Amino acid sequence: MPTALITGPTAGIGAAFARQLAGTGYDLILVARDADRLADTATKLRDGHGRNVETIQADLATHAGMVAVEERLRDGDRPVELLVNNAGFSLKKPFLANDIGDEQAMLNVLVVAVMRLTHAALPGMIERGAGSVINVSSVAGWLPRGTYSAAKAWVTSFSEGLAMSTDGTGVRVMALAPGFVRTEFHQRAGIDMSRISDRMWLDADDLVVAALRDLERDKTVSVPSATYKAARFLLTKAPRRFVAATGKRHPAGRRFQT
Repeated sequence: MPTALITGPTAGIGAAFARQLAGTGYDLILVARDADRLADTATKLRDGHGRNVETIQADLATHAGMVAVEERLRDGDRPVELLVNNAGFSLKKPFLANDIGDEQAMLNVLVVAVMRLTHAALPGMIERGAGSVINVSSVAGWLPRGTYSAAKAWVTSFSEGLAMSTDGTGVRVMALAPGFVRTEFHQRAGIDMSRISDRMWLDADDLVVAALRDLERDKTVSVPSATYKAARFLLTKAPRRFVAATGKRHPAGRRFQT
C-alpha cells in the first residue's frame, strides 16, 4: 500500500488530506507537535478507514523536530510515496509588533521545514521513479503582507522550480494555493474573520479533492475554486502598487491566511 506523510494533520486542510488519502487506500504518517491531538486523530483514522497510521510527535519550528521527520522520509525500507507539507500558523499582530522569536518560529515552519522535508523526500522518490510532493501555499503569497505572505510566495516559487527540475523523473511537485478555508486556523491565531463574506470561504474536504485531482493532472500550482482563480489572475496581473493598496484597504488583505 502507498504511504503518505502529512504535517499538521490534526485539523483543517491537513485533517482533510488524512481522511481523503486514508479513504483511497493510503497508509499514513502523521506529524504534529500536540501528542494528545495526534493520538486522537490517528485512532479515528485507524478505526474509520482500517489503515496503518504511524505518528511522529515533532515541533517543526525546531531543528530536532525537522530532523526526526527527515529521518523517516529517508528510510528507503519504508518509502513515502506522497509528502504533504501542510503545517503552518500565523501571527495576529503586524511584523514589528511581534516578538522576533515568534516570527522566526513561523518562518521555520512555513519555509525551512518545507525545504528540508522536501529535500529529504525527493531523492528516494526520484530513485524509485515515482512520488509526489504537495506544498500547501496560499493566495496570500500574491499579496505583499509581512512574513506569512512572503513565506507563502516562497513556497509557491519553490514548488514551481522543483516541478521543472523533476520533470521527466516520474515525480510530481505541486503548490496548493487556496484562499480562506473553514478551519480553526484564524481562531487559533486570534484573528477576527467576521467581516469576510460567506462566498469567500472554502470547504477543506472539497479543497483536498480538487487538489488531488489537480495533482493527477500534473498541475504545478493548484488554486481551487473559480473565485480564487480569478483572484490569482488579478493579483498577478495588476500593478503591484494597486495590489498593495487594495490589500491595505480590505480586511481580506490583512488576513489572507488559509
